[in-house]
Amino acid sequence: QMPLVESGGGSVQVGGSLRLSCAASESIYNTYCMAWFRQAPGKGREEVASVRFTGATTYSDSAKGRFTISKDNGKNTLYLQMNNMKPEDIAQYYCAARRGREFVSSCMNPDIYTDWGQGTQVTVSS
Repeated sequence: QMPLVESGGGSVQVGGSLRLSCAASESIYNTYCMAWFRQAPGKGREEVASVRFTGATTYSDSAKGRFTISKDNGKNTLYLQMNNMKPEDIAQYYCAARRGREFVSSCMNPDIYTDWGQGTQVTVSS
């Protein structure tokens, strides 16, 4: 298993921004997909954004236009830039990685991921 450590969570006001980071202890160059998921209190896990090894990105409807996923292979780090944040963004945010090169049709499917971080909490206040 590849340890993943999220950071950057915290409290922000409505309309504010946060950048989450997910540091891997190994090279992420060979990861097929990496993604961010979140889980709000009392709700199920929800996909937020993903990036394929090709660089192709996918966003949930709630994230489109506000969030940007990116990765730095040299730093073995995945990022999630969150702008114009809303109260509905309150959740524990998790990063995930799928190692290997086996094709998967969707990088937004949580079941495909081999490695998960412990999460970082995001709170949005009005």
